[in-house]
Amino acid sequence: MFNFCSLYSGSSGNCLLVETSNTKILIDAGESAKKITSALSLSNIEPDQIDAILVTHEHSDHVKGLGTFSKKYDIPVYANSKTWDAMPEQSFKIAEKNIQKFTIEENFEIGDLKIHPFKIPHDAANPCGFNLIYENNKISIATDIGHMTSNIVHKLEDSLFVLLEANYDPEILKCSPYPYLLKKRIAGPNRAPS
Repeated sequence: MFNFCSLYSGSSGNCLLVETSNTKILIDAGESAKKITSALSLSNIEPDQIDAILVTHEHSDHVKGLGTFSKKYDIPVYANSKTWDAMPEQSFKIAEKNIQKFTIEENFEIGDLKIHPFKIPHDAANPCGFNLIYENNKISIATDIGHMTSNIVHKLEDSLFVLLEANYDPEILKCSPYPYLLKKRIAGPNRAPS
């Protein structure tokens, strides 16, 4: 068994579930702990069955419930050092033993899942996508990408399933109700190709 389920996706919150017969992980926890628990119950999963949470980046729609969920259910959280530094409000809630760090482009394992984090262009501290490999099968996830790169294309090769989220459009951004500084940040060098 190698399953993927999007529990939440969108600007209000993101949380993904990946499971094998022996391992269950969340990617991001951008909704409240209560909502994540409710969504898991629809898949007949108890929160204490989650082995780990992987974090793509520190924006609130990806980490809003992270600290509370980890603390309540004693779940390890994996993020790179720059992402940890960029989310102090979440990290202070998480037990020190559950703060796990990875390096982008270096493999690590959680249960029977091999995980390969890779760089993505986004206006965050050190955002990443993930390849999740189980018994030579691969699922790839890249959210909030500002533009496609050859590295991302390479990382997606041979995937059984790919989740891509790319929500940048310069014309829509110009007409959006966002404040000027937010528009400037979104259109910055980590978002759109020059």
